[in-house]
Amino acid sequence: MIDNIKPKEATAIVNSLLGGVVPKIGVQHITVGRSAEIEAFIKSLEDVKNGHSMVKFWIGDFGSGKSFMMHLLNTVALKQKFVVANADFTPDNRLYANDGKAVALYSAIMDNISIQTKPEGGALATLLEKWIEQVITKTAQDKGISLTEIRDERHLPLVQGSIMRTINEITDVGGFDFGMVVMKYYEGYISDNEQLRRSALKWLKGEYRTKTEARQDLGVREIIHDLNYYDMLKNFCRLFVSMGYSGFMINLDEAINLYKISTSVMREKNYEKILTIYNDCFQGKVNNFFINFAGTHEVLENERRGLFSYQALKSRLETNKFETLEVRDFSQPVIRLMPLNHNEIFVLLKKLKAILDFNYKVQLDITDEEIHLFMEEMFNKPGASEFLTPREVIRDFLNILSIIRQNPGVDKKQLFGQIEIRDERPDEREVDSLVDNIEVL
Repeated sequence: MIDNIKPKEATAIVNSLLGGVVPKIGVQHITVGRSAEIEAFIKSLEDVKNGHSMVKFWIGDFGSGKSFMMHLLNTVALKQKFVVANADFTPDNRLYANDGKAVALYSAIMDNISIQTKPEGGALATLLEKWIEQVITKTAQDKGISLTEIRDERHLPLVQGSIMRTINEITDVGGFDFGMVVMKYYEGYISDNEQLRRSALKWLKGEYRTKTEARQDLGVREIIHDLNYYDMLKNFCRLFVSMGYSGFMINLDEAINLYKISTSVMREKNYEKILTIYNDCFQGKVNNFFINFAGTHEVLENERRGLFSYQALKSRLETNKFETLEVRDFSQPVIRLMPLNHNEIFVLLKKLKAILDFNYKVQLDITDEEIHLFMEEMFNKPGASEFLTPREVIRDFLNILSIIRQNPGVDKKQLFGQIEIRDERPDEREVDSLVDNIEVL
């Protein structure tokens, strides 16, 4: 039932889902009921590959599969030769700040850069070295020097000159310092100076806090900070495309943490940054750039603190009024994730059983009828219609499979009878009350 799954993927799926989080790898093996969304997403990737840019908002209830969708988008985009990065908004990570919280988001993005050969992140150094190798090869061809000879340190200024020229051609704001740091990285790369390479990487990831420290280590005048990090993301996008990649895709999850920002002025500044990114992408000011945001309905629609509280965003993000549950429009910026139906959940649970069997090299004694019985028990419990999420169904099912695996003679019906439904959603009314009190103060 599960084709081409690798042992590493199976282990990641089982361990992550038991822990209540989305696996970083292998999500394509447990995807059900999202074919229309994925089809539309692939079409969007094609547009971005052709030079357009795009912003999408993936909206769904708590536990409805938003984070899962983000990971699935990653898998699809990596296969289409995109450079991909993921980051979560947190109380310390946001789009706009004046106390280091915006550059903290940038650093999280740069830490999580992935390519197809390195899908779990940490690919920035690999990409830099690949780009440098391309510059070395082109410089050697242009100057008629052998590839071995051009790596000699006496040709260092020649290659550095090529690096700076190429960076100047493809970058916009902040290109000079960006180019200087890449030159320093090359210098460390060619002379095996690990400290210099590490310092250059630290600068490119936005980890320097003072200009003095950066000037001492690298001789540059500027650092990446809260106000210029977005320009650097655009510079990296152009760099990746110049290397032959299709584009740069960034997924930003947990937008609830923007909604929770306690002061209305700071919240509005963050929404203004989303508007800037949105306008840049749809007005052609940036190419080959794709940003996905994930959040709850409250994050989008709350007119006091959600995205709809910012009128310019509300007018752009309101749903196509002709869309219904049956007639969907996936080309609009906001895509609402509908809950999986019972048939889709049954297919998902069968896949999970097969993956668990594969992972532990067992054949668990649980029939299709018993899977149906488990589902009936869950969906008929008091509170299920209001509180039950795919996350809880999956976790309870895998927990029961774990018990069956380790206790083969256990009474399955008795296990099913012990299921309890809990409301795992964050209480947004508490958030409202807390924020209102802070704003009054």
